[in-house]
Amino acid sequence: MSVAKPGRVAYVNARVIDPASGFDGPAQVLTSGEEILDVGPKLFDGKMPADVQVVDCDGMCLAPGLVDMRVQLREPGEEHKESLKSACEAAVAGGVTTMVCLPNTNPVMDDEPTLEFVARRARLLALTKVYCYGAITKGLQGKELAEMGLLSKAGALAFTDATKAVADAQVMRRALQYAATFGLMIVQHPEEPALATGVMNSGEIATRMGLSGIPREAEIIMLERDLRLTAMTGGRYHAAHISTSDSVEIIARAKKQGLNVTCDTAPFYFSLNEMAVGDYRTFAKLSPPLRNEQDRRAIVEGLKSGVIDAIASDHAPHDQDSKRIPFPQAAFGGSGLETLLAVSLDLYHNGNMDLLEVIRRLTVAPAKLLGLEAGRLARGQKADLVVFNSDEGWKVIADAFKSKSKNSPFDGRPVQGRVLRTVIDGRTVFDALGAQQPAQTVRRAAAKT
Repeated sequence: MSVAKPGRVAYVNARVIDPASGFDGPAQVLTSGEEILDVGPKLFDGKMPADVQVVDCDGMCLAPGLVDMRVQLREPGEEHKESLKSACEAAVAGGVTTMVCLPNTNPVMDDEPTLEFVARRARLLALTKVYCYGAITKGLQGKELAEMGLLSKAGALAFTDATKAVADAQVMRRALQYAATFGLMIVQHPEEPALATGVMNSGEIATRMGLSGIPREAEIIMLERDLRLTAMTGGRYHAAHISTSDSVEIIARAKKQGLNVTCDTAPFYFSLNEMAVGDYRTFAKLSPPLRNEQDRRAIVEGLKSGVIDAIASDHAPHDQDSKRIPFPQAAFGGSGLETLLAVSLDLYHNGNMDLLEVIRRLTVAPAKLLGLEAGRLARGQKADLVVFNSDEGWKVIADAFKSKSKNSPFDGRPVQGRVLRTVIDGRTVFDALGAQQPAQTVRRAAAKT
């Protein structure tokens, strides 16, 4: 797809939010081609050059494009659930300019050709920037280590077995040791498989519904084990989508001990609890499962305190045949790309965090974890931007998603915060009307003398 290279564009009358610098206030952003030329409150002193295209943000928020560090793409192998194209269209509609995909494709991303295939397809689409994780073990089987050194050279940012935990302690130990020699990060789905044999959170509600439960201890035990191994090996460890109060405490303790440990969570776990399963709602069947209200509040506190480093969408798309079936047989996972920003802003609207800190968890924090030059508004950085109205209310209608997947646990939920414009490498790839192509500039500045 050939896309015209943009000229100079000025974004004016905006509330600029840049967590990397700590700036939150009225300012302008000037881009040239693919890069940010300048950012500041008084760039033009009343004089706008004639060759600059002007986008009036009308007082809306302008922030770095979101960096989503946990997305399942389904391509190659399961394009009927989600294609790279539909995922990218969903991402830009949600303000995501960079996303990192899990290696649980078919074939698995445990070799260089598969990683290169996804990267090449993403470049051709010219929408959201797509990076990949490499598999920790071959075929995600948890037995034999993949060639992490070669995969890293091919572009893998970090290593994970996606939705499967590396259950064998010796394999995890070797993975942490091997990754440490290259300075690479191991990302774990912390859930002890021997305990994770149920379909929802263990407890009174599961008992009343007659459903088998997954105890909180499945996550807690795996985390405790992995952090012992991290201390033993000196490796770099990241826990994905933590969901319990104990997990927050364990991670906080590990950080105080000086271990190279980080973690993320998803909007599911700070905005919903196990009650969302309701009348056997399979859209709320997630992995890890939605926990009780005490755990949900602990995840909010973990974000407030900074123990939880980042927020990821945990986008896990499925087709109707995988979800519109009896609860025990339904697949785990929920669609999350298009609701990532709006649901995360609940933390701001509910008074739990200020807006700058919410945006930090969605931009520069995940970018820093993955070693990406993204999530910042500064001279020389790529012009990846999102313009959004932090206060506009709307109702989540999953059937209207750009994604092929409609399995959102937020379906029907009122939210506040709407993406108005998404810009990647200086090109507007999404606007409030839903256009997925370079949009027309709002107006061209007149020459002033």
